[in-house]
Amino acid sequence: MLQVSAADQYLIASGDTPLLEVWAALPKGLFPPFPPVELPGGLDGLLKRGGFAQTFFMGSEVLGLRFKSPKGQIIRAGGLTVKNVQGYDLVRPFVGSFGALGDVLEVTLRLRPGRASVFLRRTGEFSIPTIQPRFLWQALAHTYAFHFGHPLEVQHFAETFGGESVQGLLDYTGLFPEGMGVGPGSLRDLRFSWANGGARPELPVAFRRLAEAI
Repeated sequence: MLQVSAADQYLIASGDTPLLEVWAALPKGLFPPFPPVELPGGLDGLLKRGGFAQTFFMGSEVLGLRFKSPKGQIIRAGGLTVKNVQGYDLVRPFVGSFGALGDVLEVTLRLRPGRASVFLRRTGEFSIPTIQPRFLWQALAHTYAFHFGHPLEVQHFAETFGGESVQGLLDYTGLFPEGMGVGPGSLRDLRFSWANGGARPELPVAFRRLAEAI
């Protein structure tokens, strides 16, 4: 299931939707909160890991969730409109929970507008460029950057970042036949180094109690 509202700039999709399928469904000028790459687990895996390569807080881009908790409960959190909200906000704790709070059944994501975009890579050590793009990561010997926005802003970033244009979309699923987790590996972003079959970070006590409660 995949629905896009270009007018209101959001999409609704099932948790098993592949990331590149989302990219293929978007109208020109709207962008999701992840770069044009495929990763294991689709949107469910992306949200459990807290996103990939973004230089902003991923949780703010998730408007709503419907997920199945470890106890089997179907929980709805967030939504397109929030009125008279009571209780806990479970959207932000879920994003980056590495599955401790359950599995994504459906997600509503914010889409961002941009009149221009650029997808670049350069060789050398992974480092934060002078002008920070929306997405930044390293794969093997290359640092990748994807940026969108006003044409002059995008052009200025491209001139300062350098490198070469990346043609097409990237698929990293082959790097993780046993699943994508945290640990030494050939793929990294500003948050973690990602490893095949890697573990999830240790959960704080308060977070474990939340997981047990739902």
